[in-house]
Formats: sequence, structure tokens, C-alpha cells
Amino acid sequence: MDTSSLYGESFMDHVANPDYKYEMDAPTQTHRGVNPSCGDDLTLAIRLAEDGTIEEAAYTGSGCAVSQASADMMSDLMIGKTPAEARRLCQLFGQMIRGEQSDDNLLEEELDEASCLKSISRMPARVKCAELAWNTLDEMLLHGGKDA
Repeated sequence: MDTSSLYGESFMDHVANPDYKYEMDAPTQTHRGVNPSCGDDLTLAIRLAEDGTIEEAAYTGSGCAVSQASADMMSDLMIGKTPAEARRLCQLFGQMIRGEQSDDNLLEEELDEASCLKSISRMPARVKCAELAWNTLDEMLLHGGKDA
């Protein structure tokens, strides 16, 4: 299986130098996500701006390179999005990672560099790793509140 598209420069940069892996001060919402099959564990935090958009996103926790890179890419993508836009992107990412959406132009336009994770759809054991942060954000935005 060709994994070169996964382990490219963008992916490796997010693994080695995550921009959004830190403890956020005074988040609006937090939510913990755990992948029991492999032990990935993260807590996602967002701060909403006065206009209702996501002003800041960050995560803490541990996990494999796929879960950590995916969380960092997702956090970057969500800045400036409304909760509804963010949930739509989470759902699109899930469709991509499960192999249900394969339109490269749409994925690159909507998901930006997170579209590089598309090849994980051919690695069933890694799908939950890639989806963890996205599912955690989607659940948090659906239910709101703090749980972490």
C-alpha cells in the first residue's frame, strides 16, 4: 500500500511541530475523546468569539501520529468557522476517511491540508485514529458545554 501521500511534508510537520497542542486558557467549551481500541486520548477546547465563530481551538492529550496530526489540522481549519460550518466539515471529513467521499477537488477546497489524510480510508485500523478529534469536535458542538 502506498502511504507516501499520507506521510508527506504537511503531515510530518503537524506531527513534529503542532501549532494547536496546548492547554487553552478560559475555553468556551471542552470535550474529551478517547479511542479505546488504541489508547488515543485527547481533550479538545474551543473559544467562541462574540460573533459566534470559533476564535481559538486547541487540544491536549496523547496518541499516535495520525490522531495527533489530524487534531492539529482540524484545529487550524476550524478557526473562523461557525459551529454549523465546523460540524459540516467534521461530517465531510468522516465521509472522506470512511471512503464515502472521494471528490479530490471538493476535499482539497473544503478540508485544505486535512485532505492529505484521505489515504487512511484504505487503512481500516487507522480510521478511528484520524476521526477522533473530528468526532470529538462534532459531539461537543452538538451537545455544547464542558465535560473535561
